[in-house]
Amino acid sequence: MHLSTRGRYGVRALYELARRYGQGPVPLREVAEAQNLPENYLEQLMAPLRKGGLVQSVRGAQGGYVLARDPAQVTVADIVRLLDGPIGPEPDREATGTPSVADGVWEAVRKAITEVLEGTTLADLVREADRKAREGYMFYI
Repeated sequence: MHLSTRGRYGVRALYELARRYGQGPVPLREVAEAQNLPENYLEQLMAPLRKGGLVQSVRGAQGGYVLARDPAQVTVADIVRLLDGPIGPEPDREATGTPSVADGVWEAVRKAITEVLEGTTLADLVREADRKAREGYMFYI
């Protein structure tokens, strides 16, 4: 598994929508500015996120994007799977297709990564950012 910029930027963009959840549509330009992300690249990410049911687009002068579900119901794993595919390293098979001696290690790594990503929601990220802001930390996702 390689967590690409697609996955990382997708998490940051949806974090920004979660931060503004319930306040109406957020223009993509504002998401890009708030998270210091390229707007053109975010446009490309929104299509799979919309098709995957994580965001909805609203057209018009007051349009933009909103989360399709409550932030507490969207995990980081949901976002990463939509944008980067399966989570965790693939099994290391020999040229013959037989298991490698390290398959157990890769399975343990995949399981640990999955547990963290599935156990972290957008609401968790918002709470953590708020906590760090109260403590005076500069916080970037």
